[in-house]
Amino acid sequence: PFIDLDYMVYMFKYDSVHGRFKGDVHAKEGKLYINGKAITVYAERDPANIKWGAVGAEYVVESTGVFTTIEKAAAHLKGGAKKVIISAPSADAPMFVCGVNLDKYDPKYTVISNASCTTNCLAPLAKVINDK
Repeated sequence: PFIDLDYMVYMFKYDSVHGRFKGDVHAKEGKLYINGKAITVYAERDPANIKWGAVGAEYVVESTGVFTTIEKAAAHLKGGAKKVIISAPSADAPMFVCGVNLDKYDPKYTVISNASCTTNCLAPLAKVINDK
Protein backbone atom coordinates (compact mmCIF):
# COMPACT_ATOMS: atom_id res chain seq x y z
CA PRO A 1 0.00 0.00 0.00
CA PHE A 2 0.96 3.61 -0.25
CA ILE A 3 0.65 4.20 3.50
CA ASP A 4 2.90 3.62 6.49
CA LEU A 5 2.28 0.41 8.47
CA ASP A 6 1.80 2.29 11.75
CA TYR A 7 -0.81 4.50 10.11
CA MET A 8 -2.53 1.37 8.77
CA VAL A 9 -2.75 0.06 12.35
CA TYR A 10 -4.23 3.38 13.49
CA MET A 11 -6.83 3.43 10.71
CA PHE A 12 -7.85 -0.15 11.46
CA LYS A 13 -8.20 0.58 15.18
CA TYR A 14 -10.20 3.76 14.73
CA ASP A 15 -12.40 3.32 11.64
CA SER A 16 -14.64 6.34 11.02
CA VAL A 17 -17.56 4.15 9.91
CA HIS A 18 -17.28 1.01 12.03
CA GLY A 19 -15.89 2.64 15.16
CA ARG A 20 -13.07 1.40 17.34
CA PHE A 21 -11.90 -2.17 16.66
CA LYS A 22 -12.47 -4.27 19.76
CA GLY A 23 -9.68 -6.76 19.06
CA ASP A 24 -5.91 -6.47 19.09
CA VAL A 25 -4.17 -4.69 16.20
CA HIS A 26 -0.46 -3.93 16.11
CA ALA A 27 2.60 -3.88 13.87
CA LYS A 28 5.69 -5.97 14.52
CA GLU A 29 8.71 -6.68 12.32
CA GLY A 30 7.01 -5.29 9.20
CA LYS A 31 3.81 -7.31 9.60
CA LEU A 32 0.29 -6.33 10.56
CA TYR A 33 -1.18 -8.43 13.38
CA ILE A 34 -4.94 -8.66 13.86
CA ASN A 35 -6.03 -10.76 16.82
CA GLY A 36 -2.75 -12.66 16.70
CA LYS A 37 -2.84 -13.42 12.97
CA ALA A 38 0.15 -12.08 11.04
CA ILE A 39 -0.50 -10.39 7.70
CA THR A 40 2.41 -9.64 5.39
CA VAL A 41 2.35 -6.03 4.23
CA TYR A 42 4.27 -4.68 1.26
CA ALA A 43 5.33 -1.07 0.71
CA GLU A 44 6.08 -1.67 -2.96
CA ARG A 45 4.85 0.72 -5.62
CA ASP A 46 5.37 -1.73 -8.51
CA PRO A 47 3.01 -4.70 -8.16
CA ALA A 48 5.29 -6.83 -10.36
CA ASN A 49 7.82 -6.81 -7.50
CA ILE A 50 5.43 -8.20 -4.88
CA LYS A 51 6.05 -11.91 -4.24
CA TRP A 52 2.42 -13.00 -3.80
CA GLY A 53 3.27 -16.64 -4.41
CA ALA A 54 5.79 -16.65 -1.56
CA VAL A 55 3.04 -15.84 0.96
CA GLY A 56 0.41 -18.09 -0.61
CA ALA A 57 -1.80 -15.31 -1.97
CA GLU A 58 -3.84 -16.59 -4.91
CA TYR A 59 -6.29 -13.69 -5.19
CA VAL A 60 -5.27 -10.04 -5.03
CA VAL A 61 -7.72 -7.17 -4.65
CA GLU A 62 -6.20 -4.18 -6.44
CA SER A 63 -7.52 -1.18 -4.50
CA THR A 64 -4.95 1.54 -5.08
CA GLY A 65 -6.94 3.20 -7.85
CA VAL A 66 -3.72 3.31 -9.88
CA PHE A 67 -3.68 -0.07 -11.66
CA THR A 68 -7.15 -0.14 -13.21
CA THR A 69 -6.46 -1.62 -16.65
CA ILE A 70 -5.84 -5.28 -17.42
CA GLU A 71 -2.22 -4.60 -18.36
CA LYS A 72 -1.43 -2.65 -15.19
CA ALA A 73 -3.33 -4.93 -12.79
CA ALA A 74 -1.81 -8.04 -14.41
CA ALA A 75 1.54 -7.02 -12.93
CA HIS A 76 0.33 -8.77 -9.74
CA LEU A 77 0.29 -12.05 -11.70
CA LYS A 78 4.06 -11.79 -12.24
CA GLY A 79 4.56 -12.18 -8.49
CA GLY A 80 2.50 -15.35 -8.29
CA ALA A 81 -1.10 -14.22 -7.84
CA LYS A 82 -3.53 -16.32 -9.87
CA LYS A 83 -6.38 -13.77 -10.10
CA VAL A 84 -6.70 -10.00 -9.67
CA ILE A 85 -9.91 -8.20 -8.79
CA ILE A 86 -9.84 -4.46 -9.47
CA SER A 87 -12.04 -2.66 -6.95
CA ALA A 88 -12.78 0.19 -9.35
CA PRO A 89 -14.20 0.68 -12.82
CA SER A 90 -11.81 -0.41 -15.57
CA ALA A 91 -11.48 0.74 -19.15
CA ASP A 92 -10.91 -2.80 -20.42
CA ALA A 93 -11.34 -5.47 -17.71
CA PRO A 94 -14.57 -7.49 -17.64
CA MET A 95 -16.82 -5.98 -14.97
CA PHE A 96 -18.99 -8.03 -12.61
CA VAL A 97 -21.50 -6.99 -9.97
CA CYS A 98 -22.88 -9.59 -7.57
CA GLY A 99 -26.60 -10.02 -8.05
CA VAL A 100 -26.50 -8.46 -11.50
CA ASN A 101 -24.22 -10.28 -13.94
CA LEU A 102 -22.07 -12.67 -11.92
CA ASP A 103 -23.49 -15.54 -13.98
CA LYS A 104 -21.47 -14.20 -16.93
CA TYR A 105 -18.16 -14.75 -15.11
CA ASP A 106 -15.79 -17.15 -16.86
CA PRO A 107 -12.95 -18.73 -14.81
CA LYS A 108 -10.58 -18.10 -17.73
CA TYR A 109 -10.41 -14.42 -16.67
CA THR A 110 -7.33 -13.59 -14.64
CA VAL A 111 -8.11 -9.88 -14.18
CA ILE A 112 -11.63 -8.58 -13.57
CA SER A 113 -13.27 -5.46 -12.19
CA ASN A 114 -15.81 -5.45 -9.39
CA ALA A 115 -16.98 -2.02 -10.61
CA SER A 116 -17.27 0.90 -8.20
CA CYS A 117 -18.89 1.27 -4.81
CA THR A 118 -21.61 3.38 -6.43
CA THR A 119 -22.26 0.70 -9.05
CA ASN A 120 -22.39 -2.03 -6.40
CA CYS A 121 -24.88 0.04 -4.45
CA LEU A 122 -27.20 1.00 -7.31
CA ALA A 123 -26.87 -1.74 -9.95
CA PRO A 124 -28.84 -4.42 -8.03
CA LEU A 125 -31.69 -1.94 -7.49
CA ALA A 126 -31.61 -0.88 -11.15
CA LYS A 127 -31.67 -4.56 -12.19
CA VAL A 128 -34.77 -5.24 -10.08
CA ILE A 129 -36.53 -2.22 -11.61
CA ASN A 130 -35.40 -3.15 -15.13
CA ASP A 131 -36.46 -6.80 -14.80
CA LYS A 132 -40.04 -5.94 -13.76
